[in-house]
Amino acid sequence: QVQFVESGGGLVQPGGSLRLSCAASGFTFSNYPMSWYRQAPGKERELVARITSTYSTTLYADSLKGRFTISRDNAQNTVYLQMNSLKPEDTAKYYCNKYPRSGSWGQGTQVTVSS
Repeated sequence: QVQFVESGGGLVQPGGSLRLSCAASGFTFSNYPMSWYRQAPGKERELVARITSTYSTTLYADSLKGRFTISRDNAQNTVYLQMNSLKPEDTAKYYCNKYPRSGSWGQGTQVTVSS
């Protein structure tokens, strides 16, 4: 079955960096665009970034441009989210999923930006 295992989150000070990883299985990874989502406390899950199977990337909020980068390694069935210049408003649990989205979600990885 489709599975996602996210990792790499943690507590970081404002201005810091983190690199999130998501290992996917249960489908032909290289054939699918992959996405990162995040969900802050009390808010709906939102789409952060997407990368196509041919490595074209899109960020879905102006506030992320210049700070977040999505990438993928098809040989490792893994998608990454490099996050730089982190802000307190980036605090959320981060999830990955394929596109079209699977009904299966991983456990997510918590990112907390605080001094």
